[in-house]
Amino acid sequence: MNPLLLRLGLLLALVWPVAALPADLSESVILVAKRELQDRIYGASVLLVRPLDSERHIGLILNKPTQTQLGTLFPDHAPSRKVVDPVFLGGPIGSEVIFALVQRKDSPGNRSLRIGPDLYLATDSRVVDQIIESQPSQARFFAGVVLWNQGELAEELRRGLWFVQEPRSEIVLRKPAGLWEELVNRLEKAAKAI
Repeated sequence: MNPLLLRLGLLLALVWPVAALPADLSESVILVAKRELQDRIYGASVLLVRPLDSERHIGLILNKPTQTQLGTLFPDHAPSRKVVDPVFLGGPIGSEVIFALVQRKDSPGNRSLRIGPDLYLATDSRVVDQIIESQPSQARFFAGVVLWNQGELAEELRRGLWFVQEPRSEIVLRKPAGLWEELVNRLEKAAKAI
């Protein structure tokens, strides 16, 4: 990607207004943990969240890289050894499973979930392998996910644990260093201005 376009996208992401929360949580959103959320896993985190149905949601923690690379997890898989970025902690559920968040206009395949206009979450291991082999530079790989059962996410939002923002690939796939700090500072300022 062109570095100038990437910087422009980041600048737009930082000044873009905070999206209103869909009343029924039927849209994909980015959740930014408020400072008051003191939790080992979710504190200082940025999550990408998508509804599974009208009441349940799936999410990925975007800003928690691990110290592990795909090549360490799959030493006999040559394409995995070529991926230089670390595996991210996607969440505590199914942490033994690798998921891929990939930027593309069309579905990468079987059971992939559309997150946004150009973002898909690949959940099928064969599809994840294909992404590792064919387009790892357009993807990020996660161990585990976050799942909310009926009413849980709505309750967390009611309790005021999260800021909510529109999901855009410029935010979702950027490097994680400083992401939470930038977003929480901007969202706090926007909330005070209202």
